[in-house]
Amino acid sequence: MDISSILQGGYAHPTSRKWQAKTQLSKSMFMYPIFITDDPKASVEIPTLPGQRRWGVDRLEEFLTPLIEKGLESVILFGVPLSCNKDDRGTPADDPTGPVILAIKKLRALFPDLYIACDVCLCEYTDHGHCGVLHADGTINTPPSVDRIAEVAVNYARAGAHCVAPSDMMDGRIKGIKRGLMDAGFGNKCLLMSYSAKFASSLYGPFRDAAGSAPSFGNRKCYQLPPTGRGLARRAIQRDANEGADIIMVKPAMPYLDIIADAAQLTPDHPIACYQVSGEFAMIHAGARAGVYDLKPMAFESVEGMVRAGATLILSYFTPDFLEWL
Repeated sequence: MDISSILQGGYAHPTSRKWQAKTQLSKSMFMYPIFITDDPKASVEIPTLPGQRRWGVDRLEEFLTPLIEKGLESVILFGVPLSCNKDDRGTPADDPTGPVILAIKKLRALFPDLYIACDVCLCEYTDHGHCGVLHADGTINTPPSVDRIAEVAVNYARAGAHCVAPSDMMDGRIKGIKRGLMDAGFGNKCLLMSYSAKFASSLYGPFRDAAGSAPSFGNRKCYQLPPTGRGLARRAIQRDANEGADIIMVKPAMPYLDIIADAAQLTPDHPIACYQVSGEFAMIHAGARAGVYDLKPMAFESVEGMVRAGATLILSYFTPDFLEWL
């Protein structure tokens, strides 16, 4: 056997196996998605997302304190308004008395070192459930959508968010948000993380259950990317980088590892994020319950694939578990 054929000695020991990774998993790589509802006392189980709950602002301290003590460094907030008056432009999205802005202020006061990102979208707050403002015929009206989304992002920054993360996939919204942040004096203070390659996926079902964000008609395929659209994803990644995104995100993660790798190649000087979405999380739990595999090694395998592809930040509902495991 030729000398160059012998590889196993290089990874025979548990320690030397770890050295084969270009990047090691760390707690700081995980951002925890949290659902904030407008009942301040709420702690409501989400049946389709094992172990996850909708939280009220007054319950955040008891919920997050033990996680922060275990090493949690960042969260991303999703508003779940249940009692507001939704309208066609998502007015409740940046209501100063709404769940997201109240949660930002509460978390800044309770946990000064916690990094707070906010998802920016209108679907949870519009009466039609779509991610932007609509024409009379029900199609997306892009310019006012971008203006409204930028307005919401700036108001989150004004409330104290460290990061705004638009998930709507409207054309040009990164440029609009960046300009809005700059004009409001937050261009050098608030990070802009773009859901650059967000695909129209079957894996969002549990999230839509958790956030109450399913559209009342039609679907989102006219603005979310087709799963076969690798070229479109590459173009969107480059566009958002050029428009001022500070972090590039791919969503979902596991079925789109090639897109994560493309993002790392196309924007090598940007951090690359990926979102291990609700359906991925629920699917891994379901397989473990069915005895297909053990939960912990499968969770590790899933996120290690994302890191191997090029991700440096992972949004995952497994975050509390990895705070224990790492």
